[in-house]
Amino acid sequence: MNDDSQILIARLLTHHTLRRDDKLVKRVLSDELFRAEIDARLLACGLKLLDNVYADHVTLALTRAIEPKIFGARDVWQNNNFGLARDGVALLVVLWAQIILPKRERQETHQHAEDDQNDMFDKDKPLPRAEDTSIGISYKALLSDFGDKLGKKTRMDMNLGTLAKLGFIERRGDVLVEGPLLDLMMDTDTLKERIINGALADVFKRPLTAVAVAVAAPDEPQAEPLDVAELIDAGPAFEPAAAELGAAAPTDTPT
Repeated sequence: MNDDSQILIARLLTHHTLRRDDKLVKRVLSDELFRAEIDARLLACGLKLLDNVYADHVTLALTRAIEPKIFGARDVWQNNNFGLARDGVALLVVLWAQIILPKRERQETHQHAEDDQNDMFDKDKPLPRAEDTSIGISYKALLSDFGDKLGKKTRMDMNLGTLAKLGFIERRGDVLVEGPLLDLMMDTDTLKERIINGALADVFKRPLTAVAVAVAAPDEPQAEPLDVAELIDAGPAFEPAAAELGAAAPTDTPT
């Protein structure tokens, strides 16, 4: 392994996330030979580099093939939900839907957070960074809208503190903004379909938000609504995080 490979992997293991504009991260995302070396070294340890063009950071995750050997090592399957209880997972999904879905829509239309309209020539420009398109949500509005469903103020504050510590969100006064992991660790393809097809509408007994409706295909058939248990238990909502193994002792799947 060359020095750059050692340094990059060691830094990712130590810091959990690195920005996409980091020198070595830029290299691994653009240099096919360097990426192949990193991927091979990580795969030998049951890990993979996790990145997407919509996020400003990269991280490491467990490969799906190794996941059963880690979380299924005991009689009871150990979760990969960072030790979050059911209401914490539901809160995380709500935050993802309200922050990430509209951010991705702005990125795909090349609209910055401060823009009030699209530039007809803007699509020729590079995809905007997450920090230029991501808009936070008000803590007071979140508490008002979802507090009764997610454990009220004390419980929600505790879960928000955990999510901030894990790197999913950041708190800036009354505003909750995207953290390094919110658009990396969530299984976007799975969650987006569940949300668009009515999962959150059923959970909170109210119509889908304009954000969820906006990203749905106009003629897409709507499935039967899911409840919160189905939303969480119907399949992995998260990429299994390498950082989690050193962050906390595994716990049983929350019920």
